[in-house]
Amino acid sequence: MNSTPPFILASSSPRRRELLHDAGFNFDVIAIDVNEDYPEGLAPVNVVELLALRKLDACKEWLKKFLVVTADTLVYKENTILGKPKDRPHAIEMLSMLSNSKHEVATSVCIGYHEKVEQFTVKTIVEFAQLSEDEIEYYVDHYMPFDKAGSYGIQEWIGQVGIRKIEGSYTNVVGLPMHETYHSIVRLSKDWLQ
Repeated sequence: MNSTPPFILASSSPRRRELLHDAGFNFDVIAIDVNEDYPEGLAPVNVVELLALRKLDACKEWLKKFLVVTADTLVYKENTILGKPKDRPHAIEMLSMLSNSKHEVATSVCIGYHEKVEQFTVKTIVEFAQLSEDEIEYYVDHYMPFDKAGSYGIQEWIGQVGIRKIEGSYTNVVGLPMHETYHSIVRLSKDWLQ
């Protein structure tokens, strides 16, 4: 889409990049490094909102010229946050915990342009079927999900064979809720078009 201002995705996630590209947007990508610590006892949804906003704040120098998109995604089960696995045993442990149960995925997105900022958070419930030890080890060894929250990518093999049901946005679980993101970018672009 050429009807947006110069546009930056401030994320190193190849999945977010692919989703925005598939939606027809032209944009540049920058990687940002922010402190991802958060106060103990903060609810997962509040954590993801805090981190997405912190990422946008790190980009504030670009907001005068560019529309900037930041996002953060968390996988959590019963308020326990399941981040990116440290190693193979940790990935296996997380997937074993998710097996035959439901968990939630929350993505918070911040989109800023000039003085305007929109932030929204989308939650999806994901239900895994029973995963065998062999299936979990096969997935970890062949797909190396060490850069993925919760140790899995829904768009990969494990999502095709292991996920029984989702309630909510599929693209949210991939890493960016595209329905909401698309319409927010279009809204904030109206000022640029005038």
